[in-house]
Amino acid sequence: MNPDELCRAMQLASPALPIGSFSYSQGLETAIDLGLIRDEEDAFSWIVDGLTEIVSRCDAPIVAFIHRACRSQPSADSLSEITHWNSWFLASRESMELRRETEQMGWSLLQLAHALNWITPAAGTSDLEPVAFPTAFGLSASGLALSETTTLTAFCFSWLEAQVAAAMKLVPLGQTAGHRILNRCRTNVPMIVRAAANTTPEEISSWAPLLGIFSARHESQYSRLFRS
Repeated sequence: MNPDELCRAMQLASPALPIGSFSYSQGLETAIDLGLIRDEEDAFSWIVDGLTEIVSRCDAPIVAFIHRACRSQPSADSLSEITHWNSWFLASRESMELRRETEQMGWSLLQLAHALNWITPAAGTSDLEPVAFPTAFGLSASGLALSETTTLTAFCFSWLEAQVAAAMKLVPLGQTAGHRILNRCRTNVPMIVRAAANTTPEEISSWAPLLGIFSARHESQYSRLFRS
């Protein structure tokens, strides 16, 4: 990877990106409220499981499918592929919160990508309504001319960093503890990138019943800092 591509990937994965990722915990807040996560080790187990069992099997492969469709020769088939996987991911969200999260972040990232000329409405992306976050990420990465490996690495690390930041606020954890978790979890990213890149459409899975249950419970949780 050359320095310019690295900078583009870092911008796309940056927590400073104005897409609202800081406001979601993806079920973590409910797990803490129920007493299932009490310390650094519990938080590490929750985050690494989410990365290896959920992101690796569903979110990251969707990003790969979208990225490949964008990088192929523009055609009705490639646009159909993007539309199909966008709809599939939206339908896989098991709670109102998870659905709103991916729609809000997807819309925000797509608007930003248009404003920064990473992608143009002429590419057919304006017809995606609503747009899921993995779809917007894959589109943006393609517009930034990132390789598939770089795209998946940036996506996984972005998810990981957001979860660690949420755990630091909710458990709560100190900054050093948070970075210990980040340090331990990031060693899984290369393996997850390879797995996602090699996942076929028949193998993709959004099976995460506990996440769906926790997300649904969070909707009526008495005290909340996060939107999911």
